[in-house]
Amino acid sequence: MLFPIIGLMIGVAVGVGSGMVFPPGYSAYVAIGILACLDSVLGGVSANLQGRFQGKIFATGLFCNGIFATALIWLGNQLSIDLSLAAVVVYGSRMFNNFSRIRIFLLNKDKKGIMIDAD
Repeated sequence: MLFPIIGLMIGVAVGVGSGMVFPPGYSAYVAIGILACLDSVLGGVSANLQGRFQGKIFATGLFCNGIFATALIWLGNQLSIDLSLAAVVVYGSRMFNNFSRIRIFLLNKDKKGIMIDAD
């Protein structure tokens, strides 16, 4: 359960500590990529708590979601359509759903027959 969270904390520490700065033109790509990857991390934590975590699915989901979200923003820019709002809504709602599942699991972990699909 703690490996995705520890990995996220290490990644943030390395990113902040490196002092790397992205050009302002890439900020939308980086922000949406981070949002998609954070969604994957929360999904991994949720799956782990439910006993359904699979490393290959998590790893491929992490990279594919990040690449797909970034490619979606790039395609939108090429077509002069702002698709970043759509990506924020989709990944944001998935993050809240995963966070809700984690919260419900932690609140009900001592009870038998846990209902995960509430909220």
